[in-house]
Amino acid sequence: MIYEFCAENVTLLEKAMQAGARRIELCDNLAVGGTTPSYGVIKSAVKLVADYNITIVTMIRPRGGNFVYNDAEIAIMLEDICMAAQVGSQGVVFGALTADKKLDKVNLEKLIAASAGMEIVFHMAFDEMSIQDQLDAIDWLSQAGVTRILTRAGVSGDSMEKRFAHYHRILKHAAGKIEILPGGGIDMDNRQTFIDQLGVTQLHGTKVVF
Repeated sequence: MIYEFCAENVTLLEKAMQAGARRIELCDNLAVGGTTPSYGVIKSAVKLVADYNITIVTMIRPRGGNFVYNDAEIAIMLEDICMAAQVGSQGVVFGALTADKKLDKVNLEKLIAASAGMEIVFHMAFDEMSIQDQLDAIDWLSQAGVTRILTRAGVSGDSMEKRFAHYHRILKHAAGKIEILPGGGIDMDNRQTFIDQLGVTQLHGTKVVF
């Protein structure tokens, strides 16, 4: 089982790894859902996990708010992807949507190309799309070389029953194409329920290991 700990900077990395985290999503500013950590933070995190069998994936997000990015913001994201790779991050996490909440395929192609050789994660921007657009996105992202999709299978406030029903829909569509990483409100108390209900082998969260 892979527990992916969503870390704000490096403060809790050692504790998370000792508690069983096997992958780290490295972010800054979790109050807005996570933004790109600094060069120094990524470098420090890579050094910290060197003695553990741990993968680091780095959030590439220039600001909080929506996932509709202009050319200047895409240029920043491309630079940050290169920076993350140079300091040893094994993966990157990003998403980009159009104003009507569909995949921004033009810019995603640029970001994916810049991420060659690393794991690529499409983050919870996925949850802003309609159900049909999500299913279409699974097909496109898998063909474009994305490793996994991080999703809460719903929006904040949705019941567990509703989320699990949608997870099953997503997991069925994604089978054999792309990994689905459940996240959002998963903690020590309910993580086994997610495993039992969904049959998944990986979970994501800020409270998933302690």
